[in-house]
Amino acid sequence: MWNSLKARLRQGYRTGKFPAVPPVLPDRFAGRPEIDLDKCTNCGQCRAVCPTKAVLELNGKAAIDTGKCLFCGRCVETCSAKAVTLGKEYRLSAMTRNNLIAGGKPYTPEKAIDRKFVDFCGKSLKIRQVSAGGCAGCELDFNVLNTLAWDMGRFGIQVVASPRHADCILVTGPVSENMLAALKKSYDAAPRPVWVIACGCCAISGGIFAGSPVCHDGVEKILKPDLYVPGCPPHPATLLEGILRLMGKK
Repeated sequence: MWNSLKARLRQGYRTGKFPAVPPVLPDRFAGRPEIDLDKCTNCGQCRAVCPTKAVLELNGKAAIDTGKCLFCGRCVETCSAKAVTLGKEYRLSAMTRNNLIAGGKPYTPEKAIDRKFVDFCGKSLKIRQVSAGGCAGCELDFNVLNTLAWDMGRFGIQVVASPRHADCILVTGPVSENMLAALKKSYDAAPRPVWVIACGCCAISGGIFAGSPVCHDGVEKILKPDLYVPGCPPHPATLLEGILRLMGKK
């Protein structure tokens, strides 16, 4: 026991101070896309190389649907006008699908709009995670939030084994045909009211699997998400910040 106590004292406090202090992001972190409309000539080069058709035309200029974006950077490399960049903005989550579109306008993360969710889950949130055909990337980064570095339990957020104990269902993956029934059963088993979080571009739009005959292009055609968390996979800070904002804690 004494050895355990000494080790604990020696190691000290290892949990980060997020969200009071911004997270330390890697140098190669690819955040919210930014488009300089003054430089954009709408040449279509970025649309041609995008593997998920995330680049749109909006009012004669390019825009990027972060719900489809893989953040691979091919549009940045291809743009001869240097109009497209991937910034350092990690607060990518949105409560509505339209707010995932990144154009040339200044970006401000939207605040919690579901007061019922804040009233029910503002202090305690139980999550049942359903991997609906995912590659395990989103699942692994969500699992990171349980580690010492992030410790999402300090905000009252907990993963539960049964949907019967859950306040919300966090879905990852493009919703493969083989996981459709399991997803529906998990949602039906949860007590009402129940909310849905679409985590990662696959869960939002199908990602690189969009259009596949054995996938359902994400969860939106089956269940209406209350929070969209883009990324492939989303950074732990992106996911935690979005959940906290949904809870009304930011």
